[in-house]
Amino acid sequence: MFESFLGGFAILFNPETVVMTFVLMSTGLFLGMFVGALPGFTTLMALAILLPISFFIHPLLGIPFLLGVYKGGIYGGSIPAILVSMPGTGAAVATTFDGPALTKKGEARKALEIALFSSVTGDLTSDLITIALIGPIAAVALLLGPPELAAILMMALIVIAGTSSGVFVKGLLMLAVGLFLGMIGQDPIGALSRFSFGITEIEAGIPILPMLIGLFALPEIFVAIEKKATEIIDAASVKISGARLSWLEFKGCLRTIFRSTAIGTSIGMIPGVGQVVAAFMGYAAAKSASKTPEKFGKGELEGIAAAEAANNAVNGPTLVPLLTLGIPGDNLTVILVGAFIAHGLRPGPQLMEEQGPLVFAILIAMVLANILFIFIGYICIPLFAKVVTIRKSLLLPLTLVFAFAGTWVFRSNPYDLAILVIFGALGYMAKKLQFDVTPLAMGFILGQPLEYAFGQTVILSSGNLVSYIFLERPITAAIIVLTPLITYLMWRRSMRLRRQFGAEE
Repeated sequence: MFESFLGGFAILFNPETVVMTFVLMSTGLFLGMFVGALPGFTTLMALAILLPISFFIHPLLGIPFLLGVYKGGIYGGSIPAILVSMPGTGAAVATTFDGPALTKKGEARKALEIALFSSVTGDLTSDLITIALIGPIAAVALLLGPPELAAILMMALIVIAGTSSGVFVKGLLMLAVGLFLGMIGQDPIGALSRFSFGITEIEAGIPILPMLIGLFALPEIFVAIEKKATEIIDAASVKISGARLSWLEFKGCLRTIFRSTAIGTSIGMIPGVGQVVAAFMGYAAAKSASKTPEKFGKGELEGIAAAEAANNAVNGPTLVPLLTLGIPGDNLTVILVGAFIAHGLRPGPQLMEEQGPLVFAILIAMVLANILFIFIGYICIPLFAKVVTIRKSLLLPLTLVFAFAGTWVFRSNPYDLAILVIFGALGYMAKKLQFDVTPLAMGFILGQPLEYAFGQTVILSSGNLVSYIFLERPITAAIIVLTPLITYLMWRRSMRLRRQFGAEE
């Protein structure tokens, strides 16, 4: 792993690619912050729309570009949350507890700067932890056999289904739909065609690009057209006023920032939890530890620092289960899976062994992106404050055009547009009925690896599956037995947080 790490430096700082890598990361950060600063637009939508760009360039350029969008979007959501109490992303909801109060006090500049510095500190620290941990975890993952891998994948899918939706049954239903859709095409063991119903275009399976754009981007666009396109924010009401953040004020928040970073880093490694829960937990921990908890919710810098450090600290660690086990950490990393697969880099235990230097090059670029993050964010704060006032009725049609254009240019196949529309309609109906589509996407992506690992397990068991697992594979048996308990505990904690902070909102 250490040799792969050194090889990553050599690949990243290749004179032929290093400049373009940093240019594209900077572009991704800027676009992510821009979209995050638009109330009603989401980082998920931006990633899905911009995903096709990464397919036409080297993975060392395309994946850092998407990571830049990811990082910039999570921070960008704090800008409208602070200025107009309209979080640009779900991860910024906790920022609305103290941000608008500081704006009313005439300290908007200070609030935006503590959000930026907390975000960068949390993100950078968690990225370094990610690089330190990913090698040992990947080495352990390589020791897993098909039974252990199948059990881990099944546990991850059930936990994701249980924590992604308020109703557990809804999550399981969407997971079942995703698993079925993932079975369309060729089975991974015998390579036989199934569920294609004589349709030649789907004999190789449903294409992942139009599926992801349709499922995640189109519903967001349609809902924004319904609810947000008519809202106009007065530019005169959005002012960045007050003194700049002082070093003593930032220093006073450092303990809170590192506490929230630890919370966000831990949550990022657990599939299916994500930034929103991390932000709420970071805020709750800061309020509990404060000597003046009564100030929280009334314009407390530590409140913003706690939420922003926690939600941004999730970004790097979500790549740990993705790269080592092939399990996306949240719905944003589901989009990143599409980018990896399109480049022939199937995330999972073999990826670090086969493409270790390239993976480390991407991770090192992710760390260095934080330097660009702080400069771009600091310089462009006044610009992004104006972005808040842009009428969404002007941007939404353009976004819709980009969704169709991105789908078309990938293969220039009319069938892909049909898939885009079908999954767009499915995602929109699911959103209206309050079904979370994340388990569906997870089931679609992880269905084949799960089926392949399970098929190998059945072959290894020689037809006596139960005794093989419970007598010869104790780790597999332990994972299966613990799955219901872990799922219940994660679901209960998720529900408690939703009730607690739903009431505060």
